[in-house]
Amino acid sequence: MARYKMRQHLLSIGEDFTIEDESGRAVYKVDGKVLTIRETFEITDMHGREVATVREKKLAIRDSMKILRGGETLATVKKALISPFRDRFSVDVEGGDDLDIEGSLMDHEYTIRRGEDVVARVSKSWFSLRDTYGIDIAAGQDEGLVLAVAVALDEMVHDPDEKK
Repeated sequence: MARYKMRQHLLSIGEDFTIEDESGRAVYKVDGKVLTIRETFEITDMHGREVATVREKKLAIRDSMKILRGGETLATVKKALISPFRDRFSVDVEGGDDLDIEGSLMDHEYTIRRGEDVVARVSKSWFSLRDTYGIDIAAGQDEGLVLAVAVALDEMVHDPDEKK
């Protein structure tokens, strides 16, 4: 299992994050692009190589974000139309097995599953800092995809005015 900490930079233009491994070493950067028509986040390793890009899907019936790699759609994250008691999302993976996300907006706890298997857990409860998440990823998973899903979740569950 891989464990990461995703923390928003407090003094940045746009929504920028650093993703650290469990030893506290920065391993990925998330650059929230500011002057773009749609919300866009580029995830790169510390050498500047693309891991994934998360882009808001405009004119969708429900909240959704595309995850791209190399310009090709890797997955689409969609918020459930009706989910009265829990936050629910689906991740439609191109050419692969889809993922389901269930969690609590109030507790900031999310579980990502492929069928009955837990792929990852995303949690804010591990930290007292406002915009910090812990992300546990099961062995053998596409870590870039899971981290991109966590970025999309953060964007989709927060009121845009709350982040300012």
